[in-house]
Amino acid sequence: MRLHHCLAAAACSMLCVTAALAAPYPRLGVPQAVDLGPTRAVEPDASITLTVALKLRNTDQMETLLESMHTVGSPQYQKFLTTAQFAALFAPSEATIAQMTHHFQAAGFSVARSATAQLKITGSVQAIETEFGVQLQTYAVAQTRDSPAYRFRAPDGAATLSPDIAASVQALFGLSTRPRFHPNFATPSPLKPVHALAPAKKGGAAPNTPDPPGEWTVADFAQYYNVDPIYAQGVSGRHQTIGIVTLASFTPTDALAYWASLGLGAAPSRIKQINIDGGPGAPSDDSGSVETTLDVEQSGGIAPGAQVLVYEAPNTNQGFIDDFAAVVDQDAADTVSVSWGEWEWLDTIPADDVSDPTNGRNTAFIRALNDVLMQAALEGQSFFCAAGDAGAYDANDPASGLFDVPQYPKVLSVDDPAAQTYITTAGGTTLPGPQEYPLPNGGTYTVDIATEQAWGWDYLIQLCSILGYDPVSCGIFPAGGGGGVSSYVPVPSYQRSVRGITATPFGQELLGPSYPQEGIELPVKLPGGFAGRNVPDISLNCDPDTGYVVWYTSSAPGSTLAVYDFYGGTSFAGPQLNGVTSLFNQALHHRLGLLNFALYSLAAGGYGYEGPHAPLRDIDAGDNWYWHAGPGYDQATGVGVPNVSNLLQALQYPAF
Repeated sequence: MRLHHCLAAAACSMLCVTAALAAPYPRLGVPQAVDLGPTRAVEPDASITLTVALKLRNTDQMETLLESMHTVGSPQYQKFLTTAQFAALFAPSEATIAQMTHHFQAAGFSVARSATAQLKITGSVQAIETEFGVQLQTYAVAQTRDSPAYRFRAPDGAATLSPDIAASVQALFGLSTRPRFHPNFATPSPLKPVHALAPAKKGGAAPNTPDPPGEWTVADFAQYYNVDPIYAQGVSGRHQTIGIVTLASFTPTDALAYWASLGLGAAPSRIKQINIDGGPGAPSDDSGSVETTLDVEQSGGIAPGAQVLVYEAPNTNQGFIDDFAAVVDQDAADTVSVSWGEWEWLDTIPADDVSDPTNGRNTAFIRALNDVLMQAALEGQSFFCAAGDAGAYDANDPASGLFDVPQYPKVLSVDDPAAQTYITTAGGTTLPGPQEYPLPNGGTYTVDIATEQAWGWDYLIQLCSILGYDPVSCGIFPAGGGGGVSSYVPVPSYQRSVRGITATPFGQELLGPSYPQEGIELPVKLPGGFAGRNVPDISLNCDPDTGYVVWYTSSAPGSTLAVYDFYGGTSFAGPQLNGVTSLFNQALHHRLGLLNFALYSLAAGGYGYEGPHAPLRDIDAGDNWYWHAGPGYDQATGVGVPNVSNLLQALQYPAF
């Protein structure tokens, strides 16, 4: 982190750690786990709770209804369902629930209905191993200078389901408690740590905002993307509720101090933290607390009149799916964002869930999350997520600590949940203007970005070359806005008529050493020519070198609230769209649901980019290391960036 300035201790709160620190999110440097042996021996009295995701009914009708709700002129247009109405139409039948309950109780489990399509079953290690045909192992990860020691459990293979219940189960979660997902925030380009140089100085605030790029606040965002005219109408997100799905806790006073510094709503009652599955533990740098902090600061800062619900869960498959289910079933949040993810292929390996006997794939997590997000869209909730920060090569994201180049080959790939159908995925851009970097000889090197472009740090290749490094050793590859084509999620209806939508590239194969403890056996060959979901959908400034400030209390001993600059990543764009849509909801007096139908209709018709009141601005420069920005839709920036005020007008008087 680059420290911009520290606040006086008297003006802020110290981080008070009263609970166990959360396990670190996956990344390079986390020690290899040690197998301690069978869980039944290590933890003989353990009581374990699993989540059983059940299949929904009438799914074909769901898709038809959802499209009609988002089609202008349809009798069902924007007539969204309540949670009770959704359950009556699409939830598993009472007979199915009774059958499942009887089966698991007979096997020694206690059973509870936890969500519309979820059961929680609790039992002993022996009951779980007998029921699902696995052996649970316990692993330990050693403490490091920067992270605590922790344990997790994992099964020795894919679970099997009894024929009595197999037809009703979509997925099973909780056999593994391994931390899975990483946040999608990014720090400045790593020229400083590689070359012992000061971080880049930004000269000439080309966007003509109060603060220069790299030190942006939500006020700069609002001016540059034309949110200010909406504020001038008295719209602030009043009577709206923002939801944050996250896997790390945070210190609410950080966000309150950030908002107060900008003269925004900073009442402590604005924020409510909701722990799911016991919560993720105390705030810590290793667990990604800065992610939760910036999510709240950005979304709540853009919609200062809105309430903010922060749903915090452990960083596991089970925690993530339960977090989403809680947000959707409670239906209290009108708009929601999530900034955590992992390469979508990792959600298909069978170690945590149930393999599909029909095709050998384990897409249970992807399908179960699809069901929850479809329910959200039918209820009118707008969901947003980060596309990822590894450009076109999500598999090679150093944040995962798994498939780093050059040990593994580059693989064109995308993130999950970014690849999900019923979510709006946010990509990244770089702002225009000069960026000045110091050189070892005391001189400077300036990069001048002519126009807002797709974020990919390949614009720094020449600087790295001058310093004697290639892009990998320089640390700039593959940083950029996530984008590409899903290998598992089919192309959605809203993308089918849009120019620029493409299929998966051929020849994408992951070679290298396997990770047996992770359930990963290589090589993996991704399908070429698959007509998959294209991401991102829309973009905003996410390049850390033209990025933002974050007010954050580190978990390092003695730390107080400080302001860090040059932060970025698509983690910013997701919550920013969350806040923007909260403004839209207030202005229009109703929820908007999934924005993708409107965005792609505007892009496909062409008039989304035309005239003085165009709701979209095309980004046709730059790339994310493979996909190039160009006219209309592209896999580097989606449909472009919004003119927020004009987009509100287009949604208010739709001509698409």
